[in-house]
Amino acid sequence: MSGRLTIAGLGPGGSQLITPEVTAALAEATDVFGYGPYVARVEPREGLVKHASDNKEELKRAREALSMAEAGRDVVLVSSGDPGVFAMAAAVFEALEEDSRWHKLDIRVLPGITAMLAAAASAGAPLGHDFCAINLSDNLKPWALIEQRLQLASQADFAIALYNPRSKARPEGFAKALDVLREASCGERLVTFARAVSTQDQCIKTVTLSEARPEMADMRTVVIVGSSKTRRAGKWVYTPRRTES
Repeated sequence: MSGRLTIAGLGPGGSQLITPEVTAALAEATDVFGYGPYVARVEPREGLVKHASDNKEELKRAREALSMAEAGRDVVLVSSGDPGVFAMAAAVFEALEEDSRWHKLDIRVLPGITAMLAAAASAGAPLGHDFCAINLSDNLKPWALIEQRLQLASQADFAIALYNPRSKARPEGFAKALDVLREASCGERLVTFARAVSTQDQCIKTVTLSEARPEMADMRTVVIVGSSKTRRAGKWVYTPRRTES
């Protein structure tokens, strides 16, 4: 008998931002798959088996979760934030495309609050008008493509949410990204560094791009680069919805 695979987002960090829908799915699950730190966020209970794996094993994890659901288990595959934003939903459908026997499985994707949206809310409304999101990790795409997207987003005057800015394995990437944005004449744009949003370690800091330094970010940080219209209102940062024609 076929089981079910639920792909769920755990939100940005704090348990208060996990949706009731995801909480209910976890309460029914027989198995939870995911990157180790995310699986650790799921409360243990009798009858629940946790399957933690490395963050570079996404396709393998997706295939194992699909196989277990096919065998009749009620499987939840967890990601942080929203599973469809730089996370596991796309990996599952990539695996699904490889093997048609999984096409009839009961699969559902449950949305979560993204780090980008939680960070923006903590700062005010820096994503109040047109914006884009760019993942600075070059594990799955070349740096040249990241640089091109930064340049084009700057030219289009989007606010830009930057994910995975600076890891220990690639500390130079964020420095290069800042250089690209400065070369695009974005030096006085406001930049918000939102670290560990919704947890007790939360820290929100806004500076200009010319003041931004690589060491201000790590992998727990979402960086929001404002558009040319982004401004301060007291301690808050926002991008107005109105633009001049």
